Amino acid sequence: MAVHDRIIIRDLLLRGIIGLNDWEREKQQDILINLVIYTDMRNAGRSDDMSDSINYRSLTKDIIAHVEGSAHFLVERLATEIARICVVGHGADRAIVRVEKPGALRFAASTGVEIERKRADFEGEV
Repeated sequence: MAVHDRIIIRDLLLRGIIGLNDWEREKQQDILINLVIYTDMRNAGRSDDMSDSINYRSLTKDIIAHVEGSAHFLVERLATEIARICVVGHGADRAIVRVEKPGALRFAASTGVEIERKRADFEGEV
């Protein structure tokens, strides 16, 4: 039976270098991240022990470090790297990652992408 337990992290607002234009490469911009992380939480629910779950704080720290230290051209790439942190780095079964750039388009509150990745999507990568 498939387990559909989810960890939800909403509206993680970070700053980083992202974009194609020269002016986007010069200074950090706001980057809004939302995550739905799928993992089996039955053992954690029984044991009340963090070792049976994904540590949200540790996961979030890894995402913050990546966003603040990277300079991707595409939000698609940043979303993929965040999914990799969730799935490969922290053992999630799959992750839905939304990355948005608030104010990137005139008349739009935010623009971005949403991707879904699972473990198999990263198998065989170095």
